[in-house]
Amino acid sequence: MWVSLSRYNFGTSVAFLQSEEEHMRYWKFLALPTLIAAWLSIPSSAPAQVSINIGAEPVCPYGYYDAAPYNCAPYGYYGPEWFSGGVFIGAGPWFHGPRDFNGHVDNRFDPRHGYSGPHPDRGDKAFNHFHGNEMRDGRGHAGGGGRR
Repeated sequence: MWVSLSRYNFGTSVAFLQSEEEHMRYWKFLALPTLIAAWLSIPSSAPAQVSINIGAEPVCPYGYYDAAPYNCAPYGYYGPEWFSGGVFIGAGPWFHGPRDFNGHVDNRFDPRHGYSGPHPDRGDKAFNHFHGNEMRDGRGHAGGGGRR
């Protein structure tokens, strides 16, 4: 910076330099808190929270399929091991059976296997001659089969 030291402007030049030095010192002290405040004001990323509400368990006389849209299953789809005291133990997200459960189903009554026949009406009688051909775990997974 060029400074004239003539006797007419010497006082103003010194005053200007003192003012500039004070100004720079002031900005040095202000810069750090400003940078910290700016850094702290940047929003941090939060973990995503996913909540899925699937609604109430379907009320069906012979149970319901273990995959969406969880329609009522027809007579004969589920084997007797899927019922406890005459009450369906559930399937899909409402499954209430033991962790290592596997039960028989007759997949000929499964729409995913081409079934397009009738589905149950309320008040239908309980079945007593079930003939399953596939095992399921209650969570939508098919396993070994066999007739029962």
